[in-house]
Amino acid sequence: MPALTLIRHGQASFGAANYDQLSALGYQQGTRLGEAFAERGESPTRVFIGGMLRHKQTAEACLQAAGIQAELVVHAGFNEFNHEQVLERFEPRFADRAEFAKLLASFDNPHQGFASLFRAALMRWVDGHHNSDYDESWRDFQARCNAAVSDTFDYLGDGESAWVFTSGGCISVVAQALLELSDATALKVNWTLANGGLTQLSQGRLARQLISLNEHGHYAGRHRALLTYR
Repeated sequence: MPALTLIRHGQASFGAANYDQLSALGYQQGTRLGEAFAERGESPTRVFIGGMLRHKQTAEACLQAAGIQAELVVHAGFNEFNHEQVLERFEPRFADRAEFAKLLASFDNPHQGFASLFRAALMRWVDGHHNSDYDESWRDFQARCNAAVSDTFDYLGDGESAWVFTSGGCISVVAQALLELSDATALKVNWTLANGGLTQLSQGRLARQLISLNEHGHYAGRHRALLTYR
């Protein structure tokens, strides 16, 4: 059976002017991931990436550490949803970084305050009552990500495998479809996905199966300092 490994990107640059690039820790996570693949003797038939810079940077760090040379095939279907737009439609002050910084500073715990704000913004997007406010609705996002998985499996023959470097939102809705989860549960899954975590799928003649979700044992033991979720 063909197999697909969805890989969440390494830690991005939260709070920086450009979120869409790996932090120094994100690069370390990508490198460790590649080392783990090499230790396991795993290599892909094909490598796909979403269109974000953080996807490409994670893939490059991983493949270099694994000693693998492969073409990176960009598939926009694996792009993350526009989290900045989701936030701005819920809290317009997010569009002005200075104003948003003031808002975060007003919380006793800025990290928890942002997480609460982001969850509320996501629920507004997901509930479907404000679809005209967004360039891509939640339902369209779900359909896009699952169609990208189908496209990728179409490239693979029996016994072949692909690695896909993508984001947590995409991985969570793919898992949602296979496990028949509610939207609320899919969002909970998204919050638990580790940077550099692995989710494995297989495609049989009759059905697609979720083999594993959010594997991150490669960041255990002496590598535990590399484990992050945001």
